Amino acid sequence: MTSVPTPIPSRTQYVLEEIKRRILTGRLTPGQALVETELAAQFGVSKTPVREALKTLAGTGLVVMSQYKGVTVRMVDADMAREVYDVRLLLEPEALRRAVRRGASLDAAREALTMADEAADTAERSLANREFHRALYLPCGNPLLGRMLDEVRDQAALVSAVAWAASPSWEREAGEHREILRLALAGDADGAARALHAHIASFVHRAFPDAAGADALEEAPAEEGQR
Repeated sequence: MTSVPTPIPSRTQYVLEEIKRRILTGRLTPGQALVETELAAQFGVSKTPVREALKTLAGTGLVVMSQYKGVTVRMVDADMAREVYDVRLLLEPEALRRAVRRGASLDAAREALTMADEAADTAERSLANREFHRALYLPCGNPLLGRMLDEVRDQAALVSAVAWAASPSWEREAGEHREILRLALAGDADGAARALHAHIASFVHRAFPDAAGADALEEAPAEEGQR
């Protein structure tokens, strides 16, 4: 039987997901050059799927394309961390509040916590962390809000990967995750939102204390009716 070649879109998606995974798990580090010919050889594909994958990753903010330097993994600094986490602070607690108020299932968040606890390495734990946060905001009932948070999800994961490499804080964050989920499952929408806000703010404050506006990030969201 003659084998059927894998369609180009599938090759592109495969290359895209693999490069993304390597970036978010630290195998490809900020500032590292991404050479099309080298990546094509590693994945056993032509340069076309690699080129298309890199364009997509540039659109999500994980890589940077330069006329002079070529393609590199995006560098992470305090200003970049502040920008990404500022968006999360504005949107993610509200998305969770809405998910709890509408009685959405949070089974996926519970499963992600279990995955993180059972993770064999930091790569698996990092991916489980991303899934936990997404499982909190995705069932908010507003698809546009979910897509907006998805747009910064990879950049937030890159910030986290860099911060964890410098100073692992898994245990503290795992405890915060459990408390957020406990409040959400108890139906305390405002309490869960406040706990999530504090969790996000404290992480970026610890990891990047020099970020402009870092002190402001520590402020808890106003109570309902006091905004």
